Amino acid sequence: MRRRDFLKAVGLGTWALVMPGCAGLLGTGLGRTSRRRAPNIVYVLADDLGYGDVSALNEKSKLKTAHTDHLAAEGMRFTDAHSNSAVCSPTRYGILTGRYCFRSRLKKGVLDGYSPPLIEEGRMTVASFLKKRGYHTACIGKWHLGWDWTKNDPGKREDVDFTGPVRNGPDVNGFDYYYCHCGSLDMAPYVYVENGKMTAQPDRMTESKAKFGWWRKGPTGADFDHADVLPNLIRRGAKYIRERAATGEPFLLYLALPAPHTPILPTREFQGKSGTNPYGDFVLQVDASIGQIAQAVEDSGIRENTLFIVASDNGCSPEADFKELAEFGHHPSYVYRGYKSDAYDGGHRIPLVVRWPAAVRAGSVCGETVCLTDLLATCADILGDALPGNAGEDSVSILPALLGKKRGKPLREATVHHSIDGIFAIRQGPWKLIQGKGSGGWSLPERSVPPGAPAGQLYNMEEDVGETANLYEKRPDVVKRLTDLLEKYKREGRSARRGSPNGNGE
Repeated sequence: MRRRDFLKAVGLGTWALVMPGCAGLLGTGLGRTSRRRAPNIVYVLADDLGYGDVSALNEKSKLKTAHTDHLAAEGMRFTDAHSNSAVCSPTRYGILTGRYCFRSRLKKGVLDGYSPPLIEEGRMTVASFLKKRGYHTACIGKWHLGWDWTKNDPGKREDVDFTGPVRNGPDVNGFDYYYCHCGSLDMAPYVYVENGKMTAQPDRMTESKAKFGWWRKGPTGADFDHADVLPNLIRRGAKYIRERAATGEPFLLYLALPAPHTPILPTREFQGKSGTNPYGDFVLQVDASIGQIAQAVEDSGIRENTLFIVASDNGCSPEADFKELAEFGHHPSYVYRGYKSDAYDGGHRIPLVVRWPAAVRAGSVCGETVCLTDLLATCADILGDALPGNAGEDSVSILPALLGKKRGKPLREATVHHSIDGIFAIRQGPWKLIQGKGSGGWSLPERSVPPGAPAGQLYNMEEDVGETANLYEKRPDVVKRLTDLLEKYKREGRSARRGSPNGNGE
């Protein structure tokens, strides 16, 4: 029934279900008609953008994110969307694989610029799934999932031969084309890599110790200007959209922005524009950048059947200077406790906006709990295809929510989160269990809590969105239920229910 509803929504009608040769219309073996109808996918991932930074989600935001707000007005905004981790590398792993990152080798923390590949060899990704179904796939921007540098001395991790190839990057994970930097813009080395080759050799060592614009010392490519990285990636993303739209073939663009993460470097046009501080200015530049990508879709004539997604990898970083922003009346975490790194909601509740005119009602709002790991199962559901049992283990299709279908039960049975220190949290309905005494991250309390504090934390997120009243000792029944469910997810190696293409168990 869901596929029938989807086909009606995009204008294919129910004939597609019965016409000879149409069984795989949106699946494997795409024909000319299905190639035209399968949606293009543009996934714009901001870096450290807080839920409260987006004015479509926070009416009290001092930052008027006009372009993202416009996308929300033309599509759907999610008020209970989460990343699977409160920091970037694990979240990116989850987005692309549909799998919680705690199942990988990375149990806490993040990768750095010299780390080897995190995604396991042969693991299905969103890109490899779509590529096999006729999509051209591209990754532009911040990779931060590790790759193999050519080394002068294999025993020295930072002794890179920049004339040699880069191996086991986005290309082996399903991307036909990539133009990326290795990690965050404060992590060396600072070079662009295009399809396995450096675009320019390092010609200097750079370092910045500015309050907002700091980055670590490291080799820097001759064509690498920190302040121009965001504009450069936007130019390339827009160019890719125009070129692929002209072919008439479906495409996936995974555009991973380096901002508003440090170094906070708004260009002259945006300096002082927010009326707050440089972070606020940088957020407005990110918003305008999203607008440029949306304009490229519009100008290319593919707006109607392009699934345009805007998200953030985790909550806002304290590098934004929360105290200073509060003086202007702005709160990047909105009403939620904590920030990037934390098991508290400020660490992993993120802005998520989806526009798809062919299928998503304009101005709609979704209050369902969803997770960024859900992209893979959603793509499979859109294409009417099933995921194999060893892929997308924690991915659930949000297509029913996008289509506005009324359901008797939640999309997700529960959602697991992970702090930078490896502390688990699990959310089911209104209940959220944190398996630790503090934030599990950078906000207070971290590990030091008052003597006699409960062993964990339990909050009712419907009655206490600020996570202020710990009910851990008052509701042992809920603690046990959520603990048992989390252990089940760990033991079974998956949380998405089997038995359907979409992972919803239907």
